[in-house]
Amino acid sequence: MPTIKFIEHNGTEHVVEEDVGRSLMQAAVDHCVPGIVADCGGSCSCGTCHCYLDEAWLVHVPESQSDEQSLIEGLLDVRSGSRLSCQIKVTPELDGLVVRLPKSQF
Repeated sequence: MPTIKFIEHNGTEHVVEEDVGRSLMQAAVDHCVPGIVADCGGSCSCGTCHCYLDEAWLVHVPESQSDEQSLIEGLLDVRSGSRLSCQIKVTPELDGLVVRLPKSQF
């Protein structure tokens, strides 16, 4: 099972193990990680699972699609590496992934 480290805006770390095939959003919700609201339950329609992936990890995840890109454009504090965690599936290659969370999802 891959290990994912979620880091809250204040620096608090949450290390979780998640099954391959689940989304990063599901991993955060399953393990009660604060900072991922996930209002739409993972249907890529709200943007409340916004996260930041370090540049080095972006080569291990599929590129964002137009629906995800449109939602990200309307979010607060968008940065390089901004993604919606509902759109990223856990794979063996993501073992050790570090996911940083924004100060607010709203």
